[in-house]
Amino acid sequence: MNLARAISYYRRVRDWVQATDAHDRTRELLGALLAQQVSHMQRVSSLREVEFRVHSQWGDDGIIQWLVSRLPSIPRRFVEFGVEDYSESNTRFLMVNNNWSGLVMDGSLENIDRLRHQKWFWRYGLTALPCFVTRENVDSMIADWAGGNAVGLLHIDVDGNDYWLWDAIQCILPAVCIMEYNAILGVDRAITIPYAADFRRFDAHFSGQYFGASLAALTALAEAKGYALVGTNSAGNNAYFVRKDLLNDCVRAVTVADAFTIPTFHESRDPRHRLNHLNYERSQSTIRGLPVVNVTDGHVEPF
Repeated sequence: MNLARAISYYRRVRDWVQATDAHDRTRELLGALLAQQVSHMQRVSSLREVEFRVHSQWGDDGIIQWLVSRLPSIPRRFVEFGVEDYSESNTRFLMVNNNWSGLVMDGSLENIDRLRHQKWFWRYGLTALPCFVTRENVDSMIADWAGGNAVGLLHIDVDGNDYWLWDAIQCILPAVCIMEYNAILGVDRAITIPYAADFRRFDAHFSGQYFGASLAALTALAEAKGYALVGTNSAGNNAYFVRKDLLNDCVRAVTVADAFTIPTFHESRDPRHRLNHLNYERSQSTIRGLPVVNVTDGHVEPF
């Protein structure tokens, strides 16, 4: 590449970075206005009423802003894993808008390297670790970072061992836990995939629909840990749990039946790993018969 072409390339990259930064700032300013609006909302019939999106994939930024406004005394520290490069995540706006600090982890060193080179990485109290999280290492990883300090919010979204990871975490008792649930596993059964430390979603089944845990399974675990289900997002993939001692007239428990949402997205794949956009029922049929663990008795049974 000659000098003129190199300079031209540099300028294009610079302009793209500047445009991206400006776009992020604009979204964050609009998000701050929306956060003020939802903070004035007292009781809501559903968490979906307060949804908005800044850096979250769906409307979870708004839900989180409403919850922290209704739970004002909780610690301003978070833990989130399965963040990829953090460009799209559920705690980034919380960090930027509310000045929270936190720990994020991802199994890809490339993702974490990209994250660490962003301007907002050094501007805030963010720790980013490359780590493939397992039941065996998750508690010690969090404990080393937390150092005995309380945590306000935990978010687990790893498309796999979500249930088993939450079950293994003993070192912290966050005020709010956000758990990805797999709605394809249905509303009635409290089930999860069997634990495998090296679980990878598309290696387990070509469709990508065999992963995680049902909402009923996560709610059963939440009950055992002292949490109540308070709702889900409208996309049908994230469930919100709040410690029972923090429930109040605004933040109230709901049932699995009331909170369950069939997902709005269609991300199934065919045996050649091409998106085939199967609907809810056909996605269920694709993984019918695969082994799942009934968390109420620990028995392995067919889906």
